Amino acid sequence: MARSNRRQKARVATSLASATCALLGTTSVTPVNAQEEPDWEFDTALLYYQEGDDRVQDISFNMLAVRNFVDDRLLTLTLGVDTLTGATPIGASPFDGPQTFTSPSGLQIRTTPPNVIPLDQSFLDTRVSLSGAWQQPLGRMNKISAGISASNEYDYFHLGANVKLSRDFNNRNTTASIGLAYSTDEWDPVGGAPSPLSPMLNVGDLSNRLGKQDKDVIDIVVGVSQVINRNLVVQLNYSYSSNDGYLNDPYKIVSLVDPVTGDPIEIPQVPGVDGPSHEYRFESRPDQRTKHSFYGQATWYLGGKVLDASYRYMTDDWDIDSHTIDARYRWPIGERSYIEPHVRYYTQSHADFYRTSLDGTVPLPDHASADYRLGEFDAFTVGLKYGRKTKSGHEWSTRVEMYSADGSVPDYLLIGDQGNREIYPDLDAIIAQFTYSFDW
Repeated sequence: MARSNRRQKARVATSLASATCALLGTTSVTPVNAQEEPDWEFDTALLYYQEGDDRVQDISFNMLAVRNFVDDRLLTLTLGVDTLTGATPIGASPFDGPQTFTSPSGLQIRTTPPNVIPLDQSFLDTRVSLSGAWQQPLGRMNKISAGISASNEYDYFHLGANVKLSRDFNNRNTTASIGLAYSTDEWDPVGGAPSPLSPMLNVGDLSNRLGKQDKDVIDIVVGVSQVINRNLVVQLNYSYSSNDGYLNDPYKIVSLVDPVTGDPIEIPQVPGVDGPSHEYRFESRPDQRTKHSFYGQATWYLGGKVLDASYRYMTDDWDIDSHTIDARYRWPIGERSYIEPHVRYYTQSHADFYRTSLDGTVPLPDHASADYRLGEFDAFTVGLKYGRKTKSGHEWSTRVEMYSADGSVPDYLLIGDQGNREIYPDLDAIIAQFTYSFDW
C-alpha cells in the first residue's frame, strides 16, 4: 500500500508540471520523498485507432519507465512502436469518371473508380521511437533536465534534443520554466521526394525527383504553474516553433481541372506506356513555418473527484488559426476504481495556400496543397475511461473514444461544378486503449 500511496502522490505532482515538458517531448516527475528507496515505475499502453471506410488503422505500444533517485534526480525512458496500415486521401479531386495514378514510388499504377475520393491504398508503415531524459537539481529551488529522442520509419528519420530549466518560488507554490528543443528530420521516400509542383510522370520516369530532403525544427516553451489553494492548480504556457526545410508531404498531389466543369484535365495516353490519366501536380508548401501557441490548464481537486480543463490557441504564418478545448472529469467509484468522461473540441481555419484543385488554364501559384489536414474543419472527441487499482498497488485502465471531423471548403476555392461534389473527406474514427502501470 505504501507504493500505491507514493504513486498517487507522484502523479498529482506530475500533473502540475507536465504540460511544458509535453510540448517539448520530455517528461518531468518529482519524487515524493527524496529519501525513499529508489525503484522503477512503468506505464504501458496499447492503443488501437481505426478510421471509417477502411481507411487508416493504427496499432501502437508505448512504455514509459521512470527511475527515482535521491535528491530529486530522475531518469525517464520511453519506447514507442506504431504500425500504420490502410488508405489515406492523396489530394486529387473526385469526379464522375475513373482516374489512374502513378504510385508514390513512381513504379506502379493504381486506378480509382468514379465519384470516389482518391486514396493511397499502399499506406503501410512501422515507426519505432526512443527517448531518454535526465533531471538534476541545481541547488534547492532549481532543476535542469535534458533529453534526446529518435524515431525511424521506412521513409522518415527523426533525431532531437531538448533542455529545460525550472525554478520554484513562493514556498514552492509557483514554478517557472523555460525549455528549448531542437530536431532534425529526413525524408527518404521510395523513388525520392518529388520536386514541388512537378507533374506526376509515367511509371519508371523519376526525372522530377529530388532524392532525400530534410528539415530543422526549433521549439521554445515558457511556462508557469501556480498552486492557487489546496484544491486548484493552474498552468500557463507560451510556445514558439520554427520549421525550416522540406515541409511538403511527398505523397500528396493537386489536380489541374477545367475552369468550367471542375473535372480533372485528361492526358493523352501513349500506347504501351503506363501513366496518369489526368494532370496532377505534387504539392508545394513554403519551406518555412513559424507557429505561436498559448496554452492554459486548470486542475480542480473536489473531494476525491478531479476536473481537468485546458484551452490552446495556435496561430502560424500559413494563416492557420486553431482552438482546442479539452476537459476530463475523474469520478471515483469505491476505494480503488474510477470513471473519467472526456470531451474535446478542435477547430481550425485553412492555410492560405490550401486549394482543393488548380485551374489548369492559368499559371501555377508558388504554393498549393490539397491536403485536407490544412483545410478548414471542426473535430469532436467524446470518450470514457475506466481505471482500477489492484490490491498490490498496480493500476490498469481502459478507454474508448469516438472521433469525428467535418470539413468545409469556402466557395471561392471551388472551381466549376465542384460545389455539387463531396470534395472534403469527412472522417470518423474509433480509439480504444488499454494501460497498465506498475512498480518494479
